[in-house]
Amino acid sequence: MSKKAARAGQSKTAGRTSTKKRPATRRAAKTPKQQSLAAKATAPELVTIFDYVRFGAARLKRARVAFAHGTTDPVAEAAFLVGEAMHLHPDEVEPKAARRVPKAAGQRILRWIEQRIETRKPAAYLVNRMYMRGLPFYVDERVIVPRSFIGEILESHFGGDDILRLRDPATVTRVLDLCTGSGCLAILAARAFPNATVDAADLSADALDVAARNVREHGLTDRIALAQGDLFGAVEGKRYDLIISNPPYVDAHGMASLPRECLAEPRMAFDGGADGIDLVRQIIDGAKTHLAPGGGLLCEVGRCKPALEKAYPRASFLWLETEESEGEVFWIEPDAL
Repeated sequence: MSKKAARAGQSKTAGRTSTKKRPATRRAAKTPKQQSLAAKATAPELVTIFDYVRFGAARLKRARVAFAHGTTDPVAEAAFLVGEAMHLHPDEVEPKAARRVPKAAGQRILRWIEQRIETRKPAAYLVNRMYMRGLPFYVDERVIVPRSFIGEILESHFGGDDILRLRDPATVTRVLDLCTGSGCLAILAARAFPNATVDAADLSADALDVAARNVREHGLTDRIALAQGDLFGAVEGKRYDLIISNPPYVDAHGMASLPRECLAEPRMAFDGGADGIDLVRQIIDGAKTHLAPGGGLLCEVGRCKPALEKAYPRASFLWLETEESEGEVFWIEPDAL
């Protein structure tokens, strides 16, 4: 909204008209809080879940927030926030779109939408929750918001399909999750491999506190052990049937252009060095001595496929596809390293 100088006014005094001009003034720019109040004041009547999702999506789109944390568009993000306020699983929001929203829940939705716009924090931090493969996980600013393609691969490539299957899930008894963060992949692995125990390692003590909470809430304290340390330094001397990792893999160029939303997350969860594969190199180089015979490494590297193949020209990487990715996750066995 453009600023305009106030017009000089004419004042009448004792029946006479004064032609003396007052000094020109400018309207102060609205603060984020004022903009928020203005948006609420002009909001249409909101009654149902559908109304709030439509209104929230329009606000988010107009504010041009970035979507990189489990949702890919303003409608999905608005639906996520509405669902959390209504205590609904994301899959329940659309079928229950005609449900009326109680006043308290409606106020919560509007507050979250405005906080999302004003602070640019990921929505998951505002509600302290994110979902992977339909499961809820607690998250806060101590961990990156979980959004790995590995969760889908654990389901699609270790099941009953002999063509896609990398390993029979029944034969996997020892799993390591490196750079576990919130512990979501360790938990998904424990569910995918019912006969396995899982070690979940991270350098950050804060991240492991969050992971411990999620492990408890999912009832897996007897099967998942948390370990603090620098990659394989946390599990010296152990071997595994499967190593999974979603490590930092953003290169220097990417780090310099991260959207504001990502700046709210721990920097160490992104920074992969100049070419993005500093930690990936360490994981590959250490995997051979930590994989049991017949084991394999499953690792996500984002857009670093060219850099990785250049660094390891003789390695036989098997690049796996998911519904939303191609060439971002690889599988490799010890003999191919």
